[in-house]
Amino acid sequence: MGRLEGKYAIVTGASRGIGRAIALELAREGCIVGVNYQHNQALAEEVAAEIKSMGRECMLLQANVADPTEARAMVRRFLDAYGRLDIMVNNAGITRDRSLRKMTDEDWLQVIQTNLNAVFFCTTAAMQPMIEQQYGRIINISSMNGQTAAFGQANYGASKGGIIAFTKTAALELAKYGITVNVVAPGFTLTDMLSKVPEEVQNQIKARIPLGRFGLPEEMAKAVVFLAADGDYITGQQINVNGGAYM
Repeated sequence: MGRLEGKYAIVTGASRGIGRAIALELAREGCIVGVNYQHNQALAEEVAAEIKSMGRECMLLQANVADPTEARAMVRRFLDAYGRLDIMVNNAGITRDRSLRKMTDEDWLQVIQTNLNAVFFCTTAAMQPMIEQQYGRIINISSMNGQTAAFGQANYGASKGGIIAFTKTAALELAKYGITVNVVAPGFTLTDMLSKVPEEVQNQIKARIPLGRFGLPEEMAKAVVFLAADGDYITGQQINVNGGAYM
């Protein structure tokens, strides 16, 4: 029996990378999972098939969470189906890396809308049923690059730093309802995006990581499960899963 047996969760951006690993780990621990995706239905269906192969239930939730109407409708669809939402994992994110001299308004706005504003849209939709339940776990996926500078990521860093600040205020306001709000901040993680970086550059990055390797999506997922299952007295905090790259 899993540590989250009978709990209901939504994971945004769950068709690939860290979001996929989170959805699978939550399901493994007993959750019924809403698997959000925007475009790639085939990948989302692969995640759903893997969850079902565990004997667990899930629901595919197509939505662009950067759109407030779609984000809130997605949460409503899940609530209409199951009547409860215990865990909201705000993971969806994009990059549009450019130096400030080359960054366009569109580069800036797209990243802020998807990475930061979507956290607000989904949190405000999820918190009302959690308030009624007097229980909830909201877990926001930030980044080490929301804590330290990264060249060409003014938009990304601002969005991820904003998530950390938002989380603290949400944690303060929602604690009295039995809702915890926390951040997992991954470092360099072995996802499709990182695997496309040339090997020489990967080696340069690894040389700056005290543990000498990239993180795995599954390691980020385990931090999320810890907060969901065992973090009853943890709120407004960050778990940095970065191999010591930022301390």
